[in-house]
Amino acid sequence: MTDPHRVADLMAIEQALYARTRAGSRALFEQGKTHWLYGAPSHWMRRWIGGWPIYVAPAPDGMPRDHGVRFADVDGNDYVDFCLGDTGGMCGHGHPAVVEAMARQARAGSSLMLPTDDAAWVGAELQRRFGLPYWSLTTSASDANRACIRLARMVTGRPRVLVFSGAYHGSIEEAHVELDDEGRVRMRNGIHPNAFPHDQLSRVVEFNDLPALEAALRAGDVACVLAEPAMTNYGIIEPQPGFHAELRRLTRETGTLLVIDETHTISSGPGGFTRARGLEPDMFVLGKAIAGGIPAAVFGLSQITAQQVWRVLPPLPPTARQSAHAGFGGTLAGNALTVAVMRAVLSQVLTDDAFERMDMLAERLASGVTESILRHGLPWHAVRLGARVETLFSVDAPRDARDVRRTRDHALEALLHLYLMNRGVLITPFHNMMLCCPGTTAADVDRHNEVFESFAAALQG
Repeated sequence: MTDPHRVADLMAIEQALYARTRAGSRALFEQGKTHWLYGAPSHWMRRWIGGWPIYVAPAPDGMPRDHGVRFADVDGNDYVDFCLGDTGGMCGHGHPAVVEAMARQARAGSSLMLPTDDAAWVGAELQRRFGLPYWSLTTSASDANRACIRLARMVTGRPRVLVFSGAYHGSIEEAHVELDDEGRVRMRNGIHPNAFPHDQLSRVVEFNDLPALEAALRAGDVACVLAEPAMTNYGIIEPQPGFHAELRRLTRETGTLLVIDETHTISSGPGGFTRARGLEPDMFVLGKAIAGGIPAAVFGLSQITAQQVWRVLPPLPPTARQSAHAGFGGTLAGNALTVAVMRAVLSQVLTDDAFERMDMLAERLASGVTESILRHGLPWHAVRLGARVETLFSVDAPRDARDVRRTRDHALEALLHLYLMNRGVLITPFHNMMLCCPGTTAADVDRHNEVFESFAAALQG
């Protein structure tokens, strides 16, 4: 067990170092508190450790340095970015194919509420990569998940959504719950209750718990299971052997639709975890990375699910004007700029070759972390999910959120984040998750691993 006094002493040192070297960011944050609700444009930007977020400096001459992972803050500190906008920046910063597509379409019109010829290519590519025939665009994965839930309720006539404890699916009220150590339902992660009737519209079970899953589905009132194929928002939790086969069997037997949310697990490969493991979802959601960081997401439907939807919401005759909607979407969904960038991302950035290289770099990253853990005798381990790596403060891999909760050390986690940041390495601020992108280099990975080795040594005193 890590000495908590040693952790507290190191934290005081690192906090003082952060304050000395990021005064410019602190001043901008103080200014921001006079007009932003939580000091910065998004409350998520306050999730970083240190007391205030770093403010990113403009690139020299207003031009990106490259399409990799390096940038500087307003105080002149340089960074290697393994957070990558919590996957939104998975293409890297300033990839020329993304920049060119954005500029080209912006000159022709960014939002026309009409399709362009890029849409035909993107639709075909989504079908090829992910295996589902019919697709729709939204402006976020939250919106895509909401659309899938709405459609599932429409075609099944059932009220409930089943989620796995510890999961995160954006601003989905049904998913804002988890199980405590006694198996009681509560709001997840300290989220404030919002008068939403979770007792009527949600069900929660632990990931990998097949008996609990079966009991919940046999009740007959679950419209859909909304699941990451491997959990990534509570620490990476991988499915146990046979879990997905049983999940698919049980959902089919009980007439429940299966929605797979791959917003994070796209790190598994060009077709996500779904293609890599041969999953067969009824609906499929992907956001964040799909349009190079522009707010966008997609959801796909299987042939059978699309036919179920068409029975409830039949397509109108060609001569009829579409005057009603399905209760989801938005004016900016599927806009021309987004679709143009999406085509560039899928054709030139997140390619098969890029994923192969990202996987090799992630393996290098995980190996370096593992070597430091073993060298210093720490009771931790590293797990890799394609291009994504996480350091977990446990010897054994977790089976569910309870296992993560038992071994999670918030003080140690905060220290690790601040120690890395003070030495120019960013990881996802919520837990110890890292992501490689097409522009990540071996030198970037080695920089992280050198700092992590220094951190492991510092803990020993």
